Amino acid sequence: MRTVITTVPTLALVALLAVACWHDVRARRIPNALTLAGAIVGLLLRVPLGGPAVLDGAAGVAIAVLLALPAFALGFLGGGDVKLLGAVGAFLGLGHLPGALAFVALAGGVLALLEAARQHALKRALANTYGFAKDWVFFARAGVAARWQSPGTMSVPYGIAIAIGTLAWWFMGGRIL
Repeated sequence: MRTVITTVPTLALVALLAVACWHDVRARRIPNALTLAGAIVGLLLRVPLGGPAVLDGAAGVAIAVLLALPAFALGFLGGGDVKLLGAVGAFLGLGHLPGALAFVALAGGVLALLEAARQHALKRALANTYGFAKDWVFFARAGVAARWQSPGTMSVPYGIAIAIGTLAWWFMGGRIL
């Protein structure tokens, strides 16, 4: 019985992340219907485990979205990425979310560096990141507002980083449900 309880959510999460990656690579967007369905499925799979498990999943959704909103506001993440992180939170729950988010951030950094290297723009990307971070820390006191998205910026399908980080966390000992 325990195998079914962990296998079904794992398969559902892998399917959600695979479809999200496919959409993100193909169209650079993750559909709302997919992320909403993923969050609902993640919460519904918690119902047999009781009310506290459902509340844990709902808290995972809320905290994942809240933590991703600043990155969205700065232009680091797209709206679909934020909602996909919320769906991941529904599966993982609040207790197991921080480790997955750390792995997602690590995967995203590696993905961004690889993309910059692929475009022969690693030096420029690192300089821009340093300048942006410096402006952010000093609240753009030089009179120039920090803005991440500008002409010539690169974008990466962050759904891939979300999938890699989440699944790495799971297969390295993280827990789903």
